[in-house]
Order: sequence, then C-alpha cells, then structure tokens
Amino acid sequence: MTRAVDPERGAVATEFAIVMAVVLLSFVALAIYGGRVVQAENDVQSAAHDAARAASRERNPAAADAAARAVAAQNLADSGVACAGGNTVTVDLTRFAPGGEVTVTITCRADFSDVGTLGVAPSQSFTASATEVIDVYRSN
Repeated sequence: MTRAVDPERGAVATEFAIVMAVVLLSFVALAIYGGRVVQAENDVQSAAHDAARAASRERNPAAADAAARAVAAQNLADSGVACAGGNTVTVDLTRFAPGGEVTVTITCRADFSDVGTLGVAPSQSFTASATEVIDVYRSN
C-alpha cells in the first residue's frame, strides 16, 4: 500500500514559526531602541553634570564658560551620542562668585535614524541641567 503525500502537511507550523520569529525580532529591536534612548538621556545628563563641575572650578566667568562648553562637547563625543545638528550648551554664570553657583543646560537632538525602520522617531531631543556650587573658600 502506498500512502498519499499531503503537500500542505506542516504548512501551519512553518507559518506560525515565521510569524513568531518576526514578532520576536520586533521586540528585540524595540528593546535595543529603548536602551539607546535611555543611554542617550544618561549621557546628556552626565555631560551637563561634568560641564557644570568644570565651570565651577574656574577662576573667572569667561574661563568657566569655555570650560563648560569644552567639557560638554568632549563628554558627548566620548559617549558616542550623535547630536543631529550639534548640541546647545547654555551656561548660567549670573551667580559666579565664591559661594554662588553655576548651572549648565545641554540640549541634544540624538539621531536614531539607524533604527528608524522600526516606525519610531528618527531623532529625539534630550535636555539636561546641572548646578554646581562654587567653593566658598577659594580665591579669585
């Protein structure tokens, strides 16, 4: 006796496996995107903190402004955050005096175009601010 071979046998299982693979890859891709968003947000916050700290150690407002901008740019470059169109660094030196404070605000539009095929925004803006107190006992 010969058994007839059904050409449709196993088709449902194969289709299910393909659909599940696509769903699983989509979840993995979204997890990667979420991780990149969190990392970019942390990197911008860290850059603002380091820039404010660098500015608070300087002796005059001009040097503080220059130090904050240089440290912010270097920090973002080292962390790999690609700021589309550059970043904006605002240094508030209105209370620059011993016992005063320095506030640095950084705005960066991070580029996520490499994961934009997921249907998510190709870029997202991150803003972080940090304030550091200037040492009371230092001399100008």
